[in-house]
Amino acid sequence: MIAIQYPGRQDRYREPCVNDMTELVGQSLEALLPWTDRPLALLGHSMGATVAFEVARRLEAEGIVPRALLASGRRAPTCAPGTGIAALDDRSLLAELELLHGTDARLFQDEELLGMVMPAIRSDYEALEGYRYRPGPALACPVVALTGDDDRRVSPEQARAWSEVAGTSFGLRVFGGGHFFLGERTAEVAGAVRDVLGC
Repeated sequence: MIAIQYPGRQDRYREPCVNDMTELVGQSLEALLPWTDRPLALLGHSMGATVAFEVARRLEAEGIVPRALLASGRRAPTCAPGTGIAALDDRSLLAELELLHGTDARLFQDEELLGMVMPAIRSDYEALEGYRYRPGPALACPVVALTGDDDRRVSPEQARAWSEVAGTSFGLRVFGGGHFFLGERTAEVAGAVRDVLGC
């Protein structure tokens, strides 16, 4: 398994955050290209699902078809983008995060920690709100959408709309939980990934 770490986070926290989807996709693609001599599946959660989708498109344009794209916790790229969250002040942005029930409540009380993570959080919203889907060929690889049944940011219809970018195969898996169901249902999600990959 290869985990992509965006600039400005965790062990890359000293690097400037990237708030442009095209740049995030380009950096992610560059990191993955050395691994394309073997079967490669892509899984992205939330903003990462959009990054993974665009990486899959670029790979397929180069003749490299991933084994699968698993898009988790994100509305399909063909859906209208959410707007306005990136422009909120810090407290309002934090209130939005609290609604998703995936952030440790202690974070909201620690001003020093908030100062470290807010640039990354804001840059994510800026990248998402600046992204615009451009119509193109459907993906040749199977597409599977993963979603929580209580996700306040992704409706079942928005998750099902990933079928619009799938060419030959689409699946939808719904898990109990909200936007961060991955952390709550790790074993179930891992099982779903194994099912998709035939492991």
